[in-house]
Amino acid sequence: MSVPLVLVHGVGLDRHLWDSTVAALAPDREAVTYDLIGHGRGPHPPGPYSLRMFVDQLVEVVDEHPCIDLCGFSLGALVAQAFAAAFPSRLRRLVLLGSVFGRTDEELRAVRERVAEVRAGGYARTVDAAIDRWFSSAFARAHPDVVAQVRATMSANDERAYADAYAVFAVGDTEIASLVPTIVAPTLTIAGGDDPRSTPAMSAALAATVADGRSVVIDGTRHCFMLERPGTVARLISRFLDEG
Repeated sequence: MSVPLVLVHGVGLDRHLWDSTVAALAPDREAVTYDLIGHGRGPHPPGPYSLRMFVDQLVEVVDEHPCIDLCGFSLGALVAQAFAAAFPSRLRRLVLLGSVFGRTDEELRAVRERVAEVRAGGYARTVDAAIDRWFSSAFARAHPDVVAQVRATMSANDERAYADAYAVFAVGDTEIASLVPTIVAPTLTIAGGDDPRSTPAMSAALAATVADGRSVVIDGTRHCFMLERPGTVARLISRFLDEG
């Protein structure tokens, strides 16, 4: 049985984040996408949510596969790291896109404030701010359709479920900090060169902390670089996976 590539999206988005990346992969590479708890067509249980809930969901998604390659973005990267630490025998290779790592007290305070803003009814303002952080201005001007689709996905979210998922993202890297050095799967981290929150420095530090890691930066992109440069991301992932 071939090893599938399982892709885990970020907070506020859904499995369609990966459509253009999957389309750029070789047709014989099996790719599995799904909607996280509280997102899209995924389950929407009452909160609060936990990182363990997201890991348990991933375990169910890959139940029929004894071993997988795993790629996570943002919140999905934290889920992927927690899975890698808990189930090393089920993971062949790990790819982490736009992952936070080792956030400062100030950065942690800022993300907690964004969670509080959502819970206080300010969700629409956080969507606008997120769009600005996620796309370079040049890409947003050249591809308004892509940006509009992401905005539509964000606008359709259940605000309560979003806040509960964002609360997990707000503390996730702190929660798993002690587990990251135990990750033994060969790991590739990728960052957008102009990502202001999940920075290239974080990505490099994360790669240096796992047992076998390397990092790549895609210059001129921000957080959603898999939408800005899907072909580049697909090539980087494919080359890394094909080494195994």
